[in-house]
Amino acid sequence: MGLAALVSKPVTTAGVAILVVLRPSSPLPLEGRLHKPVQTELYLEQLTDLVEETDIDCQTDAFLNRPPSPLYVPAKIGADAETQIYEGDLFNFDLEVLPVLEVLVGKTVEQALLEVTEEEELANIRAQQCAFEELRQAEQVEMQRVMEHDRRLREEKDRRKQQCLLAAAREQELVDKVTVQAFAKAYLADLETTVFTNLAEHGYFYDVVEHDIEEGFLPWLMAEVDEEIELENRSRLLLDMMIREVVQERHHQYRQLDLQDEQNVLNLSVGSDLIKGAPQQIPSLEPEDETNPADGQTGVSTTVEQPSQKADQHSRIVEENDGDDAEKLPEEQEVGEYTTDGVEA
Repeated sequence: MGLAALVSKPVTTAGVAILVVLRPSSPLPLEGRLHKPVQTELYLEQLTDLVEETDIDCQTDAFLNRPPSPLYVPAKIGADAETQIYEGDLFNFDLEVLPVLEVLVGKTVEQALLEVTEEEELANIRAQQCAFEELRQAEQVEMQRVMEHDRRLREEKDRRKQQCLLAAAREQELVDKVTVQAFAKAYLADLETTVFTNLAEHGYFYDVVEHDIEEGFLPWLMAEVDEEIELENRSRLLLDMMIREVVQERHHQYRQLDLQDEQNVLNLSVGSDLIKGAPQQIPSLEPEDETNPADGQTGVSTTVEQPSQKADQHSRIVEENDGDDAEKLPEEQEVGEYTTDGVEA
């Protein structure tokens, strides 16, 4: 016995309690939905009898063209009847057309009036719109003029304010400068004399002529004196070299004279031996070559001279040396003057 059978029977209070107890709980339906009872028992019958079956084959012909569908003729549902209507029985054109004409003419005239009225209204609207646009443009121009005037006034106000601030700042700066200057003058009144005195004592203030002499003339004078001293030192060095050469040459000449004296003495001794009758070979005294390390001159080989020629040769050498000294001294002076003049020039 299913749930549907229980529901179909009249239910008492006890039965409701039993149904509530026996029925399983289910969730409440969603909003807008209801629970419906559904058959859940097996009510389908299983067929177990075998049915005899036979296979039959057939062959169909090719598809033929479908014939045209016949016209639809509805079936008669009433009794046939007939009547005769003559001309003018149902509709009188002359009488019935008047209302139609009135409606058509009225509608046409009304539509024409509406269109004319609409055109007039549109023209009025356009004129009003043009006037409104002109008024709006005039108001915008006036508003822009007023705004520009306000902007100029505001800029002028800001500029005047800045000028006032700058003037006040400059005035304050001037007052500060005057105050500082007055304070500085009052502070430096006694300090100026002391500072100048100390600077003068330390040599910061100087005479212009003295400074020019110290900075311009004295360096030039020292340079010229240095050049003169350098020329004098060069002249002295040149003179010392010349004197050294002359002394070395004189020494060489005197050395030659000593060698000649020794040769003469040797000749005299040989002559005395010859007079005594002892013939001997007269050796010749030839001095070796001497090299002067200072000037690079070499010694001159001398030959044996007679005793009578010694005095003449000695006097001739002395005269030549004196003449050389006399000739060299003007040359030295001339060389010194030329060198000095050349450097000075």
